[in-house]
Amino acid sequence: MASKRDWLLQQLGITQWALRRPGVLQGAVAVSLSPEVRLLIVAQALPDPHDLLFCDVLRSLGLTPAQTYGLTPDQVAMLPEDTECNSWRLGVEEPLAVVGAQLYSPALAELSQDPRAKRALWQQIYHHEQYFYPDSSRSDYGLQH
Repeated sequence: MASKRDWLLQQLGITQWALRRPGVLQGAVAVSLSPEVRLLIVAQALPDPHDLLFCDVLRSLGLTPAQTYGLTPDQVAMLPEDTECNSWRLGVEEPLAVVGAQLYSPALAELSQDPRAKRALWQQIYHHEQYFYPDSSRSDYGLQH
């Protein structure tokens, strides 16, 4: 039900607008990535950088938590349009408008309990290895097809 204020504005013919990204007005206009960032982590609830599974995945990619940048799906819209970075979407099914390899898995809590989801993630890493290891022709990392 509309409030009295909304009704009055409507009667006066005044169009109301709603902000889609209120964070923009709170100073978070753009997200800039430092040069050492090699992987965007996109999740509703960002993983603890000390989580064992999270660290294992990063280690398999040759990365440290310091080389990642965590974002919620709403914050991804604040990235510059020409952003190029590999990404890992944890529980976020919608692909990103970012150039680079995009890994997808369920949220970390679910991933840790699901062997099939882990296998699917490892297969994605293997499939996109040229994006993560561009300087070498890695072929045997214990990843099974």
